[in-house]
Amino acid sequence: MSADSKSSTDYEFLTVWRVAGTPREVMEILGDAGTLPRWWPSVYLAVEPLDPGDPDGTGKAFFLHTKGWLPYTLRWQLTVTEPVTEQGFAISARGDLNGTGRWTFEQDGPETVVTYEWRVSTAKPLLQRLSWLLKPAFAANHRWAMARGQEALALELRRRRPGADPAKIPPPSGPTFSRRYRRPGRTTHA
Repeated sequence: MSADSKSSTDYEFLTVWRVAGTPREVMEILGDAGTLPRWWPSVYLAVEPLDPGDPDGTGKAFFLHTKGWLPYTLRWQLTVTEPVTEQGFAISARGDLNGTGRWTFEQDGPETVVTYEWRVSTAKPLLQRLSWLLKPAFAANHRWAMARGQEALALELRRRRPGADPAKIPPPSGPTFSRRYRRPGRTTHA
């Protein structure tokens, strides 16, 4: 899609992380969406399993309650659309966000290069109404969330190392404006 044909509610993001670990270790963490609130709590407020999917991960579905730095939340369904492998996997989003995402993992010495391509449009009325004006702020909010993800993933990889002392590894950052948000169950979804 050319920049001229994009709606003010369409977003395309490319995020690249480098973390100490193997693609298998990264896959085991990122490929298990049910654990996101535990290790990436700054963004994932709650996750509700919807469908266990196939043994390769395809079809796994979760209802997510997420946020970034800005004081609004999103409710959406994540569905794994390609097998979860050491090379990566793909997802679809439906709800307050609609679109696709693709994680890829590539070993580079003792690190894994993690790339995330996220192409979504907003369906949440607040974001639709204000996107024409606040699109740069919404994009910065995504970059903030992904930076917290890289930090949280690095901590989780350290926690899982054989012989690691979890007491010596700091907890991941929690959500901003946390008193404002309860962890409500799913009320609606598309």
